[in-house]
Amino acid sequence: MKRIIDGAYLVPLGQANTVLLDAGPELVLVDAGFPGKATLVLDAIRQLGRDPRDLRHLVFTHVHPDHIGSAAEIVRQTGATTYMHAADAPFAEMGGPFRAMTAPPNALLKVMNRLVWHQQERMEPFKIDRYLIDGETLPLVGGLQVVHTPGHCAGQVALLWQGERLLIAGDVGMNVVGLSDPVGFEDIDEGRRSQRKVARLRFDAAVFGHGAMIRSGAAERVRSKWARV
Repeated sequence: MKRIIDGAYLVPLGQANTVLLDAGPELVLVDAGFPGKATLVLDAIRQLGRDPRDLRHLVFTHVHPDHIGSAAEIVRQTGATTYMHAADAPFAEMGGPFRAMTAPPNALLKVMNRLVWHQQERMEPFKIDRYLIDGETLPLVGGLQVVHTPGHCAGQVALLWQGERLLIAGDVGMNVVGLSDPVGFEDIDEGRRSQRKVARLRFDAAVFGHGAMIRSGAAERVRSKWARV
């Protein structure tokens, strides 16, 4: 577990990141990683000196297997309320299969797409308790603003935590070897619009579904990469 900023922690679960927010009596987890990672999440909560039952909210940036794989087990262990955009929720409740994606025009990402994306993969299904709505601010841990960012996935959202402190970007892009596209798009034109949308936001730090966090000056770096894609 790595501190991003005060109250926000990156919990790496293999090749995917989750974010644990600790800013009050209740904890919030954003995304749930690949299957079989629930124990790592619960251990991270204990490292904060908290009880797993303090995790009351599980918010998803989108429905892909590397972001929901351990969700069902985490919900069983904690009883957390689940949140997802309505465009993606049916796939979580069915456990897949998932919508097809096309790799972006980048040779490395085309290879990664072939290696990691399995459209017919199935996950343990779980119930979505509440749909996320673009522009709303969830009254959790000091405020989580929902920013709909489709393209990589129709129901993908980014989240702004506590005003401009932190962007939780999901897979609008990656930061594995510098800022780049995600491994695939359901709709690349929508994905580009979402990247430009994120580039217009204001935030200090940023964390992505894959790759390294940016602790300061994040908006400027994102703007220089995506403002004109």
